[in-house]
Amino acid sequence: MATSIADLGAESARQHRDFGAGSLIVCDRLVRIYLAAGIEVQALQGLDLLVAEGELVALVGASGSGKSTLMNILAGLDTPTAGAVRVAGRDLAAMNARQRLAYRRRMVGFIWQQTSRNLLPYLTAQQNVELPMRLAGGGRARDRRRRAAELLDLLGLGDCLHRTPDQLSGGEQQRAAIAVGLVNEPKVLLADEPTGELDTATAAEVFGALQTANRELGVTVLIVTHDPAVSSVVRRVVAIRDGRTSTEIHRQATTGDDGTEAQHAVEYAVLDRAGRLQLPREMTEPLGMADLVRLEAEPDHIGVWPDTRDEK
Repeated sequence: MATSIADLGAESARQHRDFGAGSLIVCDRLVRIYLAAGIEVQALQGLDLLVAEGELVALVGASGSGKSTLMNILAGLDTPTAGAVRVAGRDLAAMNARQRLAYRRRMVGFIWQQTSRNLLPYLTAQQNVELPMRLAGGGRARDRRRRAAELLDLLGLGDCLHRTPDQLSGGEQQRAAIAVGLVNEPKVLLADEPTGELDTATAAEVFGALQTANRELGVTVLIVTHDPAVSSVVRRVVAIRDGRTSTEIHRQATTGDDGTEAQHAVEYAVLDRAGRLQLPREMTEPLGMADLVRLEAEPDHIGVWPDTRDEK
């Protein structure tokens, strides 16, 4: 019996529903197109990404690759042009304005690169952390103060409760911003270049605070970063290129025969759901690979060869 168009549509819908089942964050063929000065800009071009609950993931890529666009969509600050995006089972593309506001207040925390965007200058650190709870209508004043103080203490700011942002260093401001992002117990904490304006030592303290949040509170953390000191230590690094995930680095600890522990890293290319694979330029350019390549199926691998027709 011939397969009907309706059957094909139902099968496609089932595959979309099943993709990422069990993942906390699901980006399914995500597309975002902007119009800038009358020119169409494709910031995301069918991006796929799955993140499990409790992961700490670094997102890397060149300027304009789509990292910040992805973060803004996951934060509920922007909407995709096409594709699907779900966080903790919530369909972000289908939310109305009120649902989106509730999502931003309770489900996700966000930390900007610019320290001045994260804290209100006329409130103390403790008051800044209390504010999201007040906006979400949470608890009594005494409970809010205790919760804010506990978070700040967890992040090493127990002696800074009553200081305003201008009395805090850049690193202390970013750690206070992390507390603000965590206070309503979100499922996901997003950090867009949180160490970009900090020196190496201070950046390490801020990243340590993000690790503490992930380890002690169980929150899932996504960090956009250009800082090799950050991307070199997280277990999973996702590289975005031309609006799609291109490669991933996975790290795990291995123990040698002498009992010494070392980090072992493996880089993988991402094969997306459409079967597309981005080969790194540092591999293709020395071989003269461009436009067309030849594929050969072997029993245990697929060979990729440059086009040699012009050499004959």
